[in-house]
Amino acid sequence: MKFWQDRRLGYAYRTPYAATKWAIIGLSKSLAIELGPSGIRVNALLPGIVEGPRIETVISERARTPGVAYGEMEQKYINKASLRRMVAAQEGANQAVFLCSSAGMNISGQSISLCGNIEKL
Repeated sequence: MKFWQDRRLGYAYRTPYAATKWAIIGLSKSLAIELGPSGIRVNALLPGIVEGPRIETVISERARTPGVAYGEMEQKYINKASLRRMVAAQEGANQAVFLCSSAGMNISGQSISLCGNIEKL
């Protein structure tokens, strides 16, 4: 199981980056088909905007370019999700544990967003 930033949507001016994320979704689906008969499940987790140092750096750089305050740019990122919050790393871990548990035993070949419903990037 792999975590990938939510790429259900395109991402302007980052075409190679977005293309690799779509490739992971295809890879996950193909592996689920290939490995399913052996009882191996494969899913992709799409966590969206994850709290932590990486997104803080991204937001800082995005704020610096047009000269806006960090808080203003951070709010723009948060507003992209319907739930108006970032994803905590623990939430991704919890989803992975669920998928690996008996409760998730029939979930395979899925791209699962835990992004707070990001509608645009």
